[in-house]
Amino acid sequence: MRTPGTTMLPMLRILLGSQQTGLILVILLLGAVLSVFAGYHVDRTTGELVNNFLNSRTLMQTATDASFFVIMAVGATMVIISGGIDLSVGSIYALSGVMTAMVLRSMAPEAPFAVVALAVVTCVSLGVLCGLLNGLMVVGLRVHPFIVTLGTMWVFRGVAFVASEAESILVPQPLTDAIKLSFGSDALYPMPMIIMLLITAAGAVYLSRTVMGRHVFAVGGNVEAGRYAGLRIDRILVGVYVISGLTAGIAALVGSSYYGSASCADATGYELYVIASAVVGGASLRGGRGSAVNAMLGAMLIVLIRQSIRTLHLDQNYEWVVIGCAIIVAVVLDQVNRRLTARRLAGADRSVTV
Repeated sequence: MRTPGTTMLPMLRILLGSQQTGLILVILLLGAVLSVFAGYHVDRTTGELVNNFLNSRTLMQTATDASFFVIMAVGATMVIISGGIDLSVGSIYALSGVMTAMVLRSMAPEAPFAVVALAVVTCVSLGVLCGLLNGLMVVGLRVHPFIVTLGTMWVFRGVAFVASEAESILVPQPLTDAIKLSFGSDALYPMPMIIMLLITAAGAVYLSRTVMGRHVFAVGGNVEAGRYAGLRIDRILVGVYVISGLTAGIAALVGSSYYGSASCADATGYELYVIASAVVGGASLRGGRGSAVNAMLGAMLIVLIRQSIRTLHLDQNYEWVVIGCAIIVAVVLDQVNRRLTARRLAGADRSVTV
C-alpha cells in the first residue's frame, strides 16, 4: 500500500521538472527583478507612490501586448509541431486588418451588431483563405514551407500596401467599443486577454484531446511512419496552415479593433516574435513537439523581455539581441534534451537485452 509521501514525491518531481513550471518560474523571476529595479513614480490622480512595473495598468498593458502574439503563436505552434513553419502570419495579420477596415468603410453598416458581425466574418475568412493558400502550395508544389511562406509573406504584405495605398484606415467605433469593453475601469480592457485565453484553451484541447491533434504530432514526429499508418498527410498539413491563418486573422481583428486602425505596416516582424514564442515555449523546429499553453508562456516571456528593456530604460536595440539569445538557448536546450532522451532510451534497450 502506498503512503501519501511516496505518491506526492514523484508528482512533485514531475511538477518541478516540467517545462511549463520552468517557464512560469522564469517569468516570475523576471517580474520580481523588474519590480525591484523599475523604480517608482507618483500617481497624478491619487498622489501615491507607485512601482513603475508592479502596478495594474502596466501589468494589464503587458498582458494585452502579449495577447496578440499568443493568439498567433497558438496557430503557428501547430504548424511547427507538424514539421513546417509559417513566416507569413504577420503579413496575414496586416492584410486581414486592412481589408476588413476597407470593407467596413465601403459598406458602412450602421447597427453596431452588423459592424462587429461583418468584421468578424471578413477578418476570419481572409485569414483562413490565406492559410488555405499556404497549405495548398506547401502540399501541391512540394516546396519547403520556409520558401512558400517567405514568398506569401511578401505577397500578402504587398497586396495590403496596394489596397490601402500605404494609408492607415480607421475602424468603426462600434468595433473599437466591442473590444474595449470595460469591466469597471476606464483604462483596463480585458477583452484581448479573454480572447487569448479562449484561443489557448481551444488549441490545447485540439492538440491533446482530439484525433486530429494527435495526427499533427504523428506527422511532425515521423511523416513516413504516419503515411504508412494511413494518415491523410496532405489534409493534416493543409489543416494546420488554415488554423495558423485563422489565428492570424483573429489577432488582426483584435489588434485593429484595440488600436482603432489598420495599416499595411501592422505586425511587421511579428512572425519572428511568434516563432520565438513557440520555440521558447518548447516547440521543436524538427516537429513532433509543442504545446499551446507553452506557446502562451513563451509569448509572455518574450513580451516581458521587451517590457523590461523599456522599463529599465535600456537601449531598445538590445531587444533583438536578447530575444535572439533566448531562441538560441531554447534550441540548444532542445538538442541537449533530445540527445539525453536518445541515450536514456538506448540504455533502457541494452538493459532489456541483457
